[in-house]
Amino acid sequence: MPISRKYISKYWKPFSAAVAFLTLEALCDLTLPTLMSKIIDVGVAGKQMDYVWRMGGVMLLVTALGAISASIRNVISSHVSQKFGAELRSDLFRKIQSLSFENIDRFDRASLVTRLTNDVTQVQMFVNGLMRVFVKAPLLCIGSLIMAARLNPPLSVILAVVVPLVGILIAINMKVGFPYFIKVQQALDRVNGIMREYLSGVRVVKAFNRFDYEVGKFGGANEEYRSRSVTATRVMSAFNPGITLTVNFGIVAVLWLGGLRVDQGQMQAGHIIAFVNYMTQILFSLMLISMVFNMFVRARASAGRIGEIFAEENTMAAQIPATAAAVGGAASSVDQPASGTQTGMRTGAHSEARPGSQPGGITAGQTAAQPGALANPAYPGGFTAGGRNPDAAAPSAPQTGGSVEFENVTFSYEGTSGEPVLRRITFSCEPGQTVGIIGSTGSGKSTLVSLIPRFYDAVSGTVKVNGTDVRELEPSRLREKIAVVPQKTVLFTGTVADNLRWGKEDASPEEMEHAARMAEAHEFIAASPEGYETRLGQGGVNFSGGQKQRLSIARAIVRKPEILILDDCTSAVDAATEARIKDALKKYAEGLTCLLIAQRITSVMDADKIVVLDRGEIVGSGTHDELLGSCRVYREIFQSQMGKEVG
Repeated sequence: MPISRKYISKYWKPFSAAVAFLTLEALCDLTLPTLMSKIIDVGVAGKQMDYVWRMGGVMLLVTALGAISASIRNVISSHVSQKFGAELRSDLFRKIQSLSFENIDRFDRASLVTRLTNDVTQVQMFVNGLMRVFVKAPLLCIGSLIMAARLNPPLSVILAVVVPLVGILIAINMKVGFPYFIKVQQALDRVNGIMREYLSGVRVVKAFNRFDYEVGKFGGANEEYRSRSVTATRVMSAFNPGITLTVNFGIVAVLWLGGLRVDQGQMQAGHIIAFVNYMTQILFSLMLISMVFNMFVRARASAGRIGEIFAEENTMAAQIPATAAAVGGAASSVDQPASGTQTGMRTGAHSEARPGSQPGGITAGQTAAQPGALANPAYPGGFTAGGRNPDAAAPSAPQTGGSVEFENVTFSYEGTSGEPVLRRITFSCEPGQTVGIIGSTGSGKSTLVSLIPRFYDAVSGTVKVNGTDVRELEPSRLREKIAVVPQKTVLFTGTVADNLRWGKEDASPEEMEHAARMAEAHEFIAASPEGYETRLGQGGVNFSGGQKQRLSIARAIVRKPEILILDDCTSAVDAATEARIKDALKKYAEGLTCLLIAQRITSVMDADKIVVLDRGEIVGSGTHDELLGSCRVYREIFQSQMGKEVG
């Protein structure tokens, strides 16, 4: 497996040490039968008890040396295999993080989880077995063959028959068993997928009282996994009786022929006992090899699935010219859990302090004079959760917006049939403008804005940011100037401050308060006993839907982007709060370019420009008043929501 070779090569020193101790352990095992033979033939047969005690002591020392070697080897192999697994898992996670949405869409999400956990564990177990057993078994097998041949060459003919037969059975076992373990891992993908879907939609399941249905669905997938696992195990175990029968046949043959030779005076009794021990070691080592090969079959299937991810070429990175222009730093500003290429997302626990974060955190009612109050060189007065007005918290640096331009853009998702999701889209958004995008469900609004930060690339046409084709920009540098608030709110385990700093790692307390005030989130944050250090449950379960949306907006504002994309992110916010958020954005983020997707027409009425989408095409563009007179689709939306006839 190329994956194993690539990572094990980094640990060649401890691996070599493990092989050295394995060799010493094998030599000790090979020495014991010969010592036992001498005790029987010389000590017992010759009634020399001093010799028996002396050689018995030597056997104890050899046994102890072998045990110590085995213990050291086990420690080394465990250390190496654990580091191997951790590094492989970490690199695989980084690879998944680096993939574009188009790449990730090719894999089922549950399959990615299985590959990152179970498949890595299977390969890790093989590496552990490789160091503990696989290296020892050939040494023991070859050494025992040599020692047995030296003891009695005629009896070695039996080994010449038995050993190849066992080897053939092991090879057939591997060839037949491999496809079954591929199916086992696929069945495990389905189990994980159903469990993931259930946990994501548990409220809906309980609301519709579909518990029995979900139990049945999971039970079916679980039974399929069990059935495939049992089948794979049976196939792999089917050859064990044949191997055992061959081994026992060899032992019986040795005892029978050896007994005849002892009776004829051609062989000593101690030699036949030693020969049987060597033969047992040979066949035991072959059984060990068979066990490791069983592990290899499973690991090979898992390594292939892991290799598929490593072999996936990033669809975004492949299109970046060598002389691509840069538009900013390397950090990502995308409020999304699974990002495109090099999003810069952190993988550590969000509750821990991050580089540039303020020690001590933010707490409600904390004053500058209190211990633990947050201080910042730019704001020597410290920070408290209450008592400031938005103007005092607002940064003094003016914001500048970026331009966005769509030129005859057509887009369709890979692997889907039928008409494109977007067709011939052409419009522009000037720096500092607010552009509303409205249309019925499924009209392509979210897809349209996903092309701006290069979550996907257009099939044809051009998307430009600040006059440059986004395909000529490295995604991470492009996204450094863009903040996206997605339709589905995503918050992470940790504190409120941790989540806000996803927008900007070194954000000061004042910047976070300013962003929270703009998003109408500061009031409910400050009302919590812990203020900005309030811990969020998984997914922010301890906040309401509207509160989570406002935190998500604040996180994007902290980023201070040139382009802010709000993808229907105020659907759970009441109209009055939404209006205050819009007013705050206008007042404190003047010059910021904003693309606002909304279902409610009141959300976009005051935009500088409104783009109306219908079935993936632009059917109208202009101000609210202009569209009421010129666009039938917009007029119908207005009438259905406002209940007014347009004169």
